Formats: sequence, C-alpha cells, structure tokens
Amino acid sequence: MEISHNFSEKALQDYQLVQNAINGDQKSYAELLGRYRDAIYFMLLKMVCNKIDAEDLTIEAFGKAFKYLGQYSPSFAFSTWLFKIASNNCIDFLRKKKSDIISIDTPNDLIDQDQTIPLPANVLDPEEELIKSQKINIMRNIVCKLKPRYRKLIELRYFNEFSYEEISRELELPAGTIKAQLYRARELLYNIIKNSQENI
Repeated sequence: MEISHNFSEKALQDYQLVQNAINGDQKSYAELLGRYRDAIYFMLLKMVCNKIDAEDLTIEAFGKAFKYLGQYSPSFAFSTWLFKIASNNCIDFLRKKKSDIISIDTPNDLIDQDQTIPLPANVLDPEEELIKSQKINIMRNIVCKLKPRYRKLIELRYFNEFSYEEISRELELPAGTIKAQLYRARELLYNIIKNSQENI
C-alpha cells in the first residue's frame, strides 16, 4: 500500500512503528501510546469536561486503534486515524450519556432537537461482535504487571466492559471507591507503559 507523499518525518516514523507493531513488536505499541497519550487525553477532556471520563475514553481509544491496527491505511497519517477513532468514540459516549439523561417521559417540546452531535464523515464503525471478541495481547500483558486488586479493576472495566455500578456490585465496594481505585490503576498502568522500553 502506497504511503502518502505528504507525510512528515514524524508521520513516517509512526508508519514504521505501526508496521513493527503489526508484526508483533510490543515496544512499538508502547511507543505509539507514549507519543499520543497526552494529546488524545487533552482533546477528550475538552469534549467531556471530566477527567475520569477522559481517562476512560483515552484507554478505549487506544484499545480500539490497536485492535484494528491492520486496517490503518497509510494514505493519511496515523495520528489522523487515531484522533478520528478517539473523537468518534467520544461522540458515541456523549450521545449515550445524553440519551441516558433524557427520560422517556420528557415531553418532546422540551428536548432541543438541535443539540444532536453531527458524526464526522468516514466514520470508523467496526462490528460490535469483533470489538467484544478481540482483545489486545499487549494490553493484557501489561495489565498482568499490576497488583491483583488493580488488575481486577482494569479487567472488569476495559476487558469485560462493566459499568462502575456493575463493578461496585461485583467487588462489593462503593462506587466512589471503585472510581478512585480505577484512577490509581490507570496511573500505574501508564507508568508501566511509559517504562516499557526497559520492561517489556
């Protein structure tokens, strides 16, 4: 597949990292995450205005990108592809959040019909079954480095896709405690990934 002639030096480096990652190089996954984690997080934070949601959505964005890395087309920069996945995933999150807030009993004339969020063109819409059935080996390997209680939280939240309430019932802990421990677990996870050049 032909690479765009407009690629910057960084975009060319990204492309090489993608190819290495597809071929099983775990360090390349960590390198890609390290390059774009903060930029993705701050973009999502502006969209959702909530640090915990932004952290969740950041991990979800990289999770989806790494699952479908083989579908990336070098006709445009990897960063463009990644940011589109992150923004589309966030838009889905905001739509769901909005629909959860609006009760079915709310009169139609009280619902602002103009508040719907337009979905960008060329939406990446992988099949839901594939999303649920495929998990990222690199992320599982990294999660295994966490302490058992943090590992359990990450697995329930991101691999089993449990809500905070479901995790609370599963572990018999208050939802506030779950959110605080998940925040800590994410920080530990990022630190492991950050140092993965030496540790993987």
